[in-house]
Amino acid sequence: ATAPEPVPEEPILEETPRVEIKVDETAMLPLLGYLELLPRMSTKELARQRQTLAALPQTPSVQLRMAMLLGQARTPPNLAKAQSLLASILKSNEATASSLRPLARLMTTHYSERQKLEQQNARLTVQMSELEEQLSDGQRRNDELQRKIDALADIERSLPKPPAANDAPAGAAK
Repeated sequence: ATAPEPVPEEPILEETPRVEIKVDETAMLPLLGYLELLPRMSTKELARQRQTLAALPQTPSVQLRMAMLLGQARTPPNLAKAQSLLASILKSNEATASSLRPLARLMTTHYSERQKLEQQNARLTVQMSELEEQLSDGQRRNDELQRKIDALADIERSLPKPPAANDAPAGAAK
């Protein structure tokens, strides 16, 4: 008789404890209002806001506001600094940061996409200027060639006409 083959035991899966993160959506409302307000501010108001935010303790909420301010199109955008601030919010262990993470993630994605588009725009601008330069060079060469063709046509018109083939000289043999 043969012994029964041992049945492999299934590994015991330990349940990983689930950490429930509470997100307080109401924490984002004032920040969304602030984001809505920024485009309506003048350049001077934006500069004052930047000074005010820089002077405040750097809480996740202040960092998020500064990231919003740095991403404004009417001021020199500093998307790298804004993304650095957003990354610190995403890594933060503070309780208020957990409620701001969804907005910080969204803004990080938005700013990354904007940076890619700005880089692509810069490359396309360089390519366009190179193509415009090539076009002007081509137009200059075309103009030069046209002048040469016109000069050759003038020379050709000034040359005496060759005698026609039927106009044989009088003493020619037939």
